[in-house]
Formats: sequence, C-alpha cells, structure tokens
Amino acid sequence: MSELNVTEIKAFVPSKDFKTSKQFYKDMGFTMASEGGGVAYFHVEKSSFLLQDYCAEGFAENFMMHLLVKDVDAWWDKINQANLVENYGVKLFPMEDQPWKMRDFCLADPSGVLWRIGQNTD
Repeated sequence: MSELNVTEIKAFVPSKDFKTSKQFYKDMGFTMASEGGGVAYFHVEKSSFLLQDYCAEGFAENFMMHLLVKDVDAWWDKINQANLVENYGVKLFPMEDQPWKMRDFCLADPSGVLWRIGQNTD
C-alpha cells in the first residue's frame, strides 16, 4: 500500500504582463529559480508559486494569495523600501490587527492579484 505523501503544493498565479510581473516579484523579495514555456518558478525559503504568462479576463482581480511570515513588519519595510507602489502603480493596504489573531496587510500585484501577508499574533 502506498502512502499519499505530499511534498509541495503551488498555485499558478496569473499575469497580464509577464515581464513586468516577473520583475515585480523579484523586487518584492522572491527568487526566480527557473523559467520556461510561459511559466516562472518563484520562491522565498520554503514557500513558492508559479507565475504564468496567462490571465483570463477578470481572473487576476479575483485571485488571492496568503503568505504567512515570521516578521510582518520586515515584509512591510521591504515592500516600502522597494518602492513597489511607486514603481508599479500597485495598491498597498494598511497593516491591521485581525480578530483571527493575525497582523497583516494586503498588496495587489500589477495584474490585480491580492497578496495578504501576515504573521500570527498568538
């Protein structure tokens, strides 16, 4: 009997402008480990996703990623120091303490994908 072991799960994140999105994620702090066939593999530590050179109408604006981090203030500082809002015209939402015991903020990427970046407070 085989065991149903899982080694990883990755989302395919849509992009409207593949070149711009790739640079955005590099500037955000992700490493692009590989690219080919319209897909780029990004990671930071053990977390990863696949950026695709494809976006169905309205899909990106209804797509959300959640990044759980140890130090949300460090990510906030990194995003602000990288001037992502100014350089890419994206939206950065204020830091909030959530009732589900998390401190987080949201950042929309150049395609409209919403990233919720937070740390547990408990």
